[in-house]
Amino acid sequence: MSIGIPVSAAGDAHGHRTRRAPAVGEVRLMPLAVATAVGLAVWIIPTPSGLAPNAWHLAAVFVATIIAIIGKAAPMGSVAVVAMAVCAASRVLAPGSTSKSVSAALSGFSNPTVWLIVSAFFIARAVIKSGLGERLAYFFVRIFGRSTLGLAYGLGLADLVLSPAIPSNTARAGGVVYPIMRSIIRATSADPDDPESCRRIGSYLAITAYNLDLAASVVFFTGAAPNAMGVRLAAAAGADTPSWGGWFLAACVPGLLGFLVVPLIPHVIFPPGVRRTPEAPAQAARRLHELGPLSGEERVTLGVFVLTIALWVVGDRLMSATTVALIGLGMLLLTGALTWDDMKSEKSAWDTLTWFAALVMMGSQLNELGFISWFGDLVKGPLGGLNPSVAFIALSLVYALSHYMFASGTAHAASMFSVFFGVGTALGLPPVPLIVLLSGIPTLMGCLTHYGNGPAPLFFGTGYVTIGHWWRSGLVIGIVHMVIWLTIGTAWWHLIGAW
Repeated sequence: MSIGIPVSAAGDAHGHRTRRAPAVGEVRLMPLAVATAVGLAVWIIPTPSGLAPNAWHLAAVFVATIIAIIGKAAPMGSVAVVAMAVCAASRVLAPGSTSKSVSAALSGFSNPTVWLIVSAFFIARAVIKSGLGERLAYFFVRIFGRSTLGLAYGLGLADLVLSPAIPSNTARAGGVVYPIMRSIIRATSADPDDPESCRRIGSYLAITAYNLDLAASVVFFTGAAPNAMGVRLAAAAGADTPSWGGWFLAACVPGLLGFLVVPLIPHVIFPPGVRRTPEAPAQAARRLHELGPLSGEERVTLGVFVLTIALWVVGDRLMSATTVALIGLGMLLLTGALTWDDMKSEKSAWDTLTWFAALVMMGSQLNELGFISWFGDLVKGPLGGLNPSVAFIALSLVYALSHYMFASGTAHAASMFSVFFGVGTALGLPPVPLIVLLSGIPTLMGCLTHYGNGPAPLFFGTGYVTIGHWWRSGLVIGIVHMVIWLTIGTAWWHLIGAW
C-alpha cells in the first residue's frame, strides 16, 4: 500500500515547480529506457566462468527489474508482470521448455509466504474498517498523551499493537496513526506556515510518529513485507529460517529497545516547544465516547486478531503461519466482519501479491541456478580474513547505507538481500541473526531520508519538518538503530543460542 502527496503539474507538495519526465500512461519512458539498456548490457556480456548462461541472463533481467523499480519506470506491479513475461518468453528459467519456463515464472504465486502476507493485508482491512484500529490508537493517546513525549509513545504503541496483523507499515501509519496525529496537532493550533507554531508540537510528532512506525515494523514477522521477503529468500537459499515466534524471539530485545529510544532522539536534537499536552487525553476521551461501546464487527475482529496472534506464537507445532492467516481470514468472511467486496477493493493486497510473487520467484531462481552462491564466493575472498563479528558489522553497515538509493524498503530487500545473505553465509555467519537484521534494515533505514519508505512522503508532506531537520535526525536515529542491533542484539543472540 502506498500513500503519497498529490503533485500537480505546476508544483510539488511544498509549492516548488516540478518538471515531469516524458511518460505514456503510467510508464515513464526515461527510467524504462535506462533499465532496459542496463539489462541488455548485462545480458550480452559473456557469461562469467562458473555460471550457466541462463543464470547470468536471469541476473540481467533481475537487475533491469530492480532499476525499473528504483527509477519508478512504472508501478511495481506492472514492472513485475513484465519481468515475469520476459522470464517466460526468454526461457531463462528452463532452457528448451516453454511450458516449464512459464510454470517457473508463475511459481511465486504458489509460495506460502506470499499468501501469508496477502491474507494479513485482508485481515488489516477488517481492523481498519471496523474502527478497531482507531479505537486502539485513541485508547493509548488517552493513557499516555499528557506530555508530548507520552503522546508520541501513545501513537507508537497503537502502531506496535496493530503491527502483527497489518503487514503494511504504510497502512498502519496512513490509515490509523496519521489522521489522529493531525487532529491532535490541529487542536494545538499549529500553523505549517509559521516555524514557531510548527516547532511547538507538529515537527516533533511528525518525525517521531513516522520513525516509531518503522521501529514497530521489525519486532514482529508480519510487521512489514520485507521481513517475510527476507525469510522466503533465505529459505530458497537452503537456510534454516525462523518461525513467527522465532522471529519475535530474535527481534524482540533489539527491536523493542530501538522502539523505546526513537522518541527520545528528536526530543533531544529538536525539542518541541510544548512539553505538556493535557488537552490530548481529553480529546481522545471525547472521541472514544463518540465511538461508543465495541460494535459487533469490532468484537469479531478483535477475537480473530487475538486468536491469530496466539496461534502464530505457538508456531508450526500446530499449523503453519500461512494456514493460521487463512483460517483467520475465513472466520472474518463467515462472520461478515469482512466481505468479498472488501477483499476485491483491497488494491494493496492484490498489488503485493503480484510484485511479491515475481520478486520472490526471481530471487529463488537465482539461488537455484547458482548465481547467489557464485556471487557470495566471489565477494568472500576480500572479506574471508575478517573475524565473523567484524564481517557481520561491515556487511550490515554497507547494507544500511545503501538505503539512501531506495525509496522503498521492499525494493531494497528485493534487490540486495539475497546478495548480502549469500556473502554472509559464505563467511560462515549465523543464519537467524543474518536473516532478521538484513530483513529489518530496509525498513529501519527508511529513517534516513524523506523518501525512504512508504509513509515518508505523507509525514514530510505536512510541512512541519524541513529536509535538513529530517535528514539530520534520521541519520542519528539510523546510527542508534545500528548500534543497538550490532551490540545489544548480538549479545542477545548469543544468550538465546542463535549465534
